[in-house]
Amino acid sequence: MVCAMSEKVVVVSGKRKTAVARAVATKGTGKIYINGTPIEIVKPELVRMKVIEPLLVAGAEYANAIDIDIKVEGGGVMGQAEAARVVIANSLAEIFGDSLKGKLMAYDRRMLVEDPRRTEPKKFGGYSARRRKQKSYR
Repeated sequence: MVCAMSEKVVVVSGKRKTAVARAVATKGTGKIYINGTPIEIVKPELVRMKVIEPLLVAGAEYANAIDIDIKVEGGGVMGQAEAARVVIANSLAEIFGDSLKGKLMAYDRRMLVEDPRRTEPKKFGGYSARRRKQKSYR
């Protein structure tokens, strides 16, 4: 990719559960790709709506002025969608500044801040992280 020195290139990463998304954002014409697939044909519909939510909140003038190429790996479908959502919101905030960042933060803080929750590991003496084998004394 050949770009002029005045063009700003932003590299952002975001996580949700075990999914990790990395994005390269440049000023452009509003093209967004997730793992090489245009955002318009991502299925299911709920995943697409979750991913484009920051663009809808920002508005068409911001959404049509940026190109984002996202690579997502790990986790499940919704974890990947929410990681991509974090990446899109952070790249918009990085390129367009604090006014847009405040708008995104007022709408939903989870767009800009990663969700710190992770699954708890399983312990010995039980079936899962918290559940234990039952005891009977009678």
